[in-house]
Amino acid sequence: MTEEFSLDGTEFITLNNLLKVEGWVESGAVAKQVIDAGMVSVDGAIETRKRCKLTPGRQVTFNDNTIVVVE
Repeated sequence: MTEEFSLDGTEFITLNNLLKVEGWVESGAVAKQVIDAGMVSVDGAIETRKRCKLTPGRQVTFNDNTIVVVE
C-alpha cells in the first residue's frame, strides 16, 4: 500500500527524518543504520545518503512500506 507524506509548505524533508516522522524506525540512530545498510530505496534505487532531500514526487520504500512525498 502506498501512502502520502505532505511537506505542508516546506521545501523538502531529509530521508532520515522521514523515517522517524513516519514511525518506521525508533530513532535517528536506527534511521542512519538502516540507510547505511542499504535497506531504504528512493524512486526504486537504494539510497545511502542519510540526508537525501526528498521533494514532491519522490517515492520512498522501506520494509514493504511505500510513501510518496507530496506538497
